[in-house]
Order: sequence, then C-alpha cells, then structure tokens
Amino acid sequence: MVSFIVSIIALIVGYMIYGKIVDGIFGPDPNRDTPAKRLSDGVDYVEMDWKKAFLIQFLNIAGTGPIFGAVAGAMWGPAAFIWIVFGCIFAGSVHDFLIGMMSLRKDGASVSELVGENLGEGARKLMVVFSIVLLVLVGVVFITSPAAILNDLTGIDKMVLIGIIIIYYLAATVLPVDKIIGRIYPIFGIALLIMAVGIGIGIVVQGYDIPEIAFHNFHPKGQSVFPYLCISIACGAISGFHATQSPMMARCLQNEREGRKVFYGAMISEGIVALVWAAAAMSFFGGTPGLGEALGHGGAAVVVNKISNTVLGKVGGALALLGVVACPITSGDTAFRSARLTIADTIKYKQGPIINRFIVAIPLFVVGIALCFIDFNILWRYFSWSNQTLATIALWAAAKYLNNNGKNYKIALIPAIFMTVVVTDYIIIAPEGFVRFFQGTPVATIEMIGLVCGIVVSALCTIGFFKTLKK
Repeated sequence: MVSFIVSIIALIVGYMIYGKIVDGIFGPDPNRDTPAKRLSDGVDYVEMDWKKAFLIQFLNIAGTGPIFGAVAGAMWGPAAFIWIVFGCIFAGSVHDFLIGMMSLRKDGASVSELVGENLGEGARKLMVVFSIVLLVLVGVVFITSPAAILNDLTGIDKMVLIGIIIIYYLAATVLPVDKIIGRIYPIFGIALLIMAVGIGIGIVVQGYDIPEIAFHNFHPKGQSVFPYLCISIACGAISGFHATQSPMMARCLQNEREGRKVFYGAMISEGIVALVWAAAAMSFFGGTPGLGEALGHGGAAVVVNKISNTVLGKVGGALALLGVVACPITSGDTAFRSARLTIADTIKYKQGPIINRFIVAIPLFVVGIALCFIDFNILWRYFSWSNQTLATIALWAAAKYLNNNGKNYKIALIPAIFMTVVVTDYIIIAPEGFVRFFQGTPVATIEMIGLVCGIVVSALCTIGFFKTLKK
C-alpha cells in the first residue's frame, strides 16, 4: 500500500519539478505564433483551449494502453511501480513533450519528418515505414478487440460490428479535428480519469493487499523482469505511439507555454492510471498467480471488467464497458488519422480538400481491413516491440535536436541509450524475435546474450551520436 501511494506522489512531484526542468531546457516562446494560428485550415490546424487539448492528448495516448498494459505488467509484481514511475518521469513524458514541442516549432510536422530533419534521410524513410505500420497495427488491434467484446455482449455478428467501427474510423480520419474528436474525446477523457480515481480509492478503502516493492520477481513462471516488463507496460511508461499523436495536438495549441501541461502532463496522468490498474490487478486476485489464472481465462478485458464491477458496482460495470470498448475505439480512430497525416507530410500532399483526405485514407483502410483477419495475439506481439522501437528512434532524434539548438541533450540521450538496450535485448530473446536460432540453449544463456547484444548496440549508437556531434 505504501509503495503504491508513494509512487503516485512521485509522479505528481515529477511533473512539478522535472517537468519544469525539461520545459526550461526546451525554452518555449510565448510570443511565437503557433501552427494553429499561422496555418489555420479548419481541418487539422484548429485552435483549441489547452484544457480540451490536454483531454484529447490524454485519450489519444491512453485508450486502453495504461489499463491493459499495466494489467499484463502486474504479473511481475511491484517492479511495475518502479518502471512506471521512472519510465514515465524521465523517459515517456520527456519523449512526448519533446516530440510535441519539436512538431510545434516545425509547423506541426509528423514524427517521421522530425526524425529525418535530425537523423538524416535514411532515418526518415525508416521512420515513415515504422510509424505507418505501427499506426495501422494500432488501428486494426482497436477494431478487432472492441468488436469481439461487443459481439459477446450483444450477440451482433462480429463482422457487422467491424464494419460499423470502420465506417466511424473513416469519418474521424477525414473530418475536421474539432467535429468528432474535439467534441467527444474530452468527455471520454474525463470518464477515463474518473474510472481510474474510483478504482484507486476503491482498492485502498476496501483494504486490498497491495504488495510492497521488494527485490523479488513475482512472475508465476519466473519470466525475467528485464526487458519483458519494459515492453509489456508501454503506454504507462513510454510509448512510440505517443510520438505519432503529439503532432496532432501540436497543430491545435494556442501558445507554446501550454506544451508542458498538454504533452508532459498528459503522460504523467497516464502513468497514474497505469499505477492504479497495476495495483488493482496484482491485489484483487490475491497475488500474481491468481492474476495469471484470470488472464488465462479471458485476457485483460475480463480482468478489467471483473475488477470494475466488484470495486465500483453497477457504475463500475458501465465504466468497464467504456474502458474495454469506447477507449480502444478512440485510440484506433486517431491512429488512422495520424497515418493519414504522416503520409500526407511525406508526399507533401495538401489535406485541405476532403477528396485529398479520402485519397490518402482509403488505401490505409483497405490494408487495415485485410489485417483484421490475422490473429489478434500475433498483431499485438509485433505491435509491442515496434512501438517501443519507434519511441527509441524518436528519443535519439530529440537528443540531436536539442544538441543542434545548443540545449542540454542529456535529458533525451540517457533514456534513448536505455531504450536501445531494451528493444535490442527483447527482439533477441522474445518468442517473436531471434530466439529460434538458439534452440537447445539454456534460457539464462539466451538472456545473457540478449543483454550483451543490447548493450553493444546501444554503445555503438551512442558512439555514432557523439561522432555526429563532432562533425
């Protein structure tokens, strides 16, 4: 219980202290006209009050990410608290803030354009592919999962539900940002925050035994904490998907001073949501073995539904439905919208005329519909790794940007070095990675190989980074 409460306090203090330090290093200029003012087009560049922009950013980057990811990460016990707190304050929030502010200074440019400007044309092309693939995967994952849940609840044919969700996604992708997203996202954002606060208070007041931080791996099968935990809990700590979303709100802010509240603040809020659900998941079922059994009989959606209904009663049931159905949909629609903007930025294709938006969007949805027939679990595994890899590349670009502008680049460099180790280690030892080439090798040896490779690749990237500084 103490570790949980201290972790929440740490996130809030992190926003007030480290968030202010990061904001000061970047140096927002309140007198500089934002893209929303200079390039207003009534479609993607639309001025919004910072409070609305915050709620939209929060829901854009959150959805079910800090819920489902935290539930999965709770399998390692209170180590999840450590990763969420340190990851969120020093990596995720820095990542979201810097990409958002860099985009704000670059006319609302997509993350691939920002990477290209700072790491070169080769990196830009890689990032275009990575970000579009990631966004389409997110969109597809958040078509199939809510459709399956609604099918169970209503009995309506799953393909019919998929069709309805796709039609909504297409509308949200091509219509002006203030017509659908600007109207319903703030409402859902508030509901998601209320849900987390309710669950957090409920598990404390009702006396659930939240374990304390200890040097012990709570995973029932003994799966190593590193790097699996850092991949499982992405949206609550650091997520590359956020780099694709921040430019959307960078096109809507009225003043650069609002960046810390919207970008850094939304990520800290998401970290608090993740802490609440990690604590609820590891305590509600009497420990991680019970949680593992619950996850094996229906997955994270069933776990969320059971916790919500028990802790919050009928109100919890309604909020659970929001969490497992509405929130995924509100992540999926902005994923496709961001993919449209990324492609348009890449080919320099104006998005003012609605026909131009359809020309870019339709092929995306054709690919998305085709991917709906692939097993959900396969999609999710590759999404998780590509998501964190995208975040890693974005951090390297942010470090280079800060250096180029004579600012303290270490706030981005240190998390970039760490995340390079994470994603390299993971892709070597994980089932979807290169572990198949180590048949018959002891698990401990494979894990050591993965860690060594991660450190070596990270060291090479760091050396390359400093060489570019010398040039």
